[in-house]
Amino acid sequence: MEQTLEFVQDNLMYVILAVTSGGMLLWQMLSSGGGDRISPLQATLLLNRDDALMIDVREAGEWAAGHIPNARHIALGQLEKQIHEIEKYKTRPLIVSCQTGNRASTACAKLKKQGFEKVFNLAGGVAAWSEAGLPMTTK
Repeated sequence: MEQTLEFVQDNLMYVILAVTSGGMLLWQMLSSGGGDRISPLQATLLLNRDDALMIDVREAGEWAAGHIPNARHIALGQLEKQIHEIEKYKTRPLIVSCQTGNRASTACAKLKKQGFEKVFNLAGGVAAWSEAGLPMTTK
């Protein structure tokens, strides 16, 4: 016990760093109430096998720079106003994407609250999709 206390005192900054990073990872894991996170590969399977709908919640400039083919663009700030456009897809799987997955988490939570049954957050967002070598378009 004495050695542990001495180690903590001698390495206080490292201990604080370890506790903080662990806490952040735990918080991210517990706060993912914004939909199940799925990888780009899992998203591809859902799109192809289950006719999932991809929703991109990035801003217009981000969308114009490149997006996932056949994705539907509804910026996060406009989601509640435009939700009527996707009401008919309440029972279909929805994959929500943004640049890295953070805004998509918020959008997933809103969609679930509106009664959408199968909502998924694209882990890593469009950045992960592109890094996986999957197609992007500007059309």
